[in-house]
Amino acid sequence: MKITRISAYQVDLPLHEGSYNWSGGKSVSVFDSTVVKIETDDESITGWGEICPLGPFYLPAFGQGARAGIYELGPHLIGQSPIELGKLNRNMDIALKGHAYVKSALDMACWDILGKVASLPVCELMGGRYGDDFVLYRAISQESPEEMAGKVAGYRDEGYRRFQLKVGCHDVDLDIARIHAVAAELKPGDILVADANTGWLKHEAIRVCRGVRDVDVYIEQPCLTYEECRAVRKSWDGPFILDENIDSLDPLIRGHNEQAMDCVNIKISKFGGLTKAKQARDLCADLGIAMTIEDSWGGDIITAAISHLAHSTPTDLLFTSTDFNSYVTVDFAEGAPQRENGRLKASTAPGLGIEPMMGVLGDPVFEIS
Repeated sequence: MKITRISAYQVDLPLHEGSYNWSGGKSVSVFDSTVVKIETDDESITGWGEICPLGPFYLPAFGQGARAGIYELGPHLIGQSPIELGKLNRNMDIALKGHAYVKSALDMACWDILGKVASLPVCELMGGRYGDDFVLYRAISQESPEEMAGKVAGYRDEGYRRFQLKVGCHDVDLDIARIHAVAAELKPGDILVADANTGWLKHEAIRVCRGVRDVDVYIEQPCLTYEECRAVRKSWDGPFILDENIDSLDPLIRGHNEQAMDCVNIKISKFGGLTKAKQARDLCADLGIAMTIEDSWGGDIITAAISHLAHSTPTDLLFTSTDFNSYVTVDFAEGAPQRENGRLKASTAPGLGIEPMMGVLGDPVFEIS
């Protein structure tokens, strides 16, 4: 089997709640997503992938950059086998240095093809399905303490029991108030994560940790660098999560060896696709590190990919996952997983189990053949 054509589509994904706000005053109201279609010399088999950066100011990634990178990389993949995933990823890394997020949708689409060729859902190819479904968290966009606390009851009614509140402003007292306000709304069995998304300076993070020692809360990625986060972790006696710094196996191994975290966040596009995210997931499973399995953002296809990676992760090591397609107002793929009572499950259909709605995607931005 050979790749014969690569097409890219652009989709705007507005949010149900109007905007998504996090550290440093960053905010997005419409996400710029790129959907990739890979066709093969078997006309009956096509693969689909998606990449949706969280704006240009979160990680080194942005929507137009994804499409430019795919346009640059795509010609190198024509004629290659989409089901030899190790070889394909090595060839992508040779043809385009860095820019892992550019490769993510391409790799994802090839997993979709592999599943269809094997007549198996991707999660079964990734090691097997654990349980009937898996647990989700709900992100609480950064607002005033009262507004953030006021959202907990509504999210709990939707089935969520794990809440990730967005903190990370330079007003330490305000962030402490946010954590206390949301914690006051929790019930037994709820879990709270305070995610600073690199937004605190080291001294601010240490002050916040001191100010919430009476709260059962996970602290996630307080500072920009690994070294700063590790220093903060030494002053915090609660559970600690690393996210933005975990983008390959090297920091994951280092973090484990130096006991720099208790959990990690594995985002598919940070690693360059499902192939390398699976490598990180499997390493974490061997090392006994709990994981959040997700991506930077996305719609139906990314949510499907997340569901397959999460559902094939041992239940005791899956801290939580997410359902991005429930945050946005646009549906563009039939068969995409849908949240039920705060939980999600991967499709049992071959591949990712989705079928894009071409009337929503419209015409491709470009085609490579």
